[in-house]
Amino acid sequence: MAPLGLALGEGALWLERDAFGGPAFWCVDILGCRIWRFDPATDTALSWAAPAMPGFVAPLPDGCFVAGLPDGLHRFDPRDGSFSLICTVEADRPGNRLNDAHVDSRGRLWFGSMNLAETAPTGALYLAEGLVAGAPVPRRVDDGYVVTNGPATSPDGAVLYHADSAHQVIYAFDRHDDGRLEGRRVFVRLDQGYPDGLAVDVEGHVWAGIWAGGRVMRFAPDGRVSAVQTIPVDNVTKLAFGGPDRRTAWVTTARKGSSAPLAGGIFTFPLDVPGLAQNILA
Repeated sequence: MAPLGLALGEGALWLERDAFGGPAFWCVDILGCRIWRFDPATDTALSWAAPAMPGFVAPLPDGCFVAGLPDGLHRFDPRDGSFSLICTVEADRPGNRLNDAHVDSRGRLWFGSMNLAETAPTGALYLAEGLVAGAPVPRRVDDGYVVTNGPATSPDGAVLYHADSAHQVIYAFDRHDDGRLEGRRVFVRLDQGYPDGLAVDVEGHVWAGIWAGGRVMRFAPDGRVSAVQTIPVDNVTKLAFGGPDRRTAWVTTARKGSSAPLAGGIFTFPLDVPGLAQNILA
């Protein structure tokens, strides 16, 4: 456990090699406006101030990241801490911010937006392509969310999973090669807690951090619960598959809304089944 004290930890990802030589665990503290790197080999952490709330970071081939800030997508260089705007997103929805993302096997960025007040269905799901080449134009592929979370894809890429956390539901979509989504359906609906960030393992099971639930849950492709891991914190947000064999879960949590002594820490636990590798933007 790494006691980072994150106000709202999110965006968990594991890189086998990063700008500092890696491997390392990366995440964001949305409310703390910081990006974090934790090196398990030395048990040390680095962090960088972000100019506004970072919803996620997604890795680029050169060691930099695409960071989702409230006004759009930015290039973040951890070597000097600089941020530069790539493109604006949702200039017409000033009551929103970006929240959570996923890089698919083709190097495309799937990301969501959410309502800052967490009351109105003004959030949406987006797809951005060609981030390495130049100026992307994010495409809105689904709409009407209050709090979007965790886009993730099945091992074969045919299914995309996405949560509307406020409504306690994870949706599944049929995903086409060109990025089109069809057949939105309820994959999982929770009675207790709220599904937050998502990740998929090599067997196609979906892992979800459960906000106000103190646990991580694993769901089979048919939606049944296949495993539950308790975490000693109320608000569990997301996990990444780390370690040399991707058999260690790295879990982000939040101090927001929690009185648990360990809230805001990073937790780990072993896995029987490895997760899918972190993809790099193309």
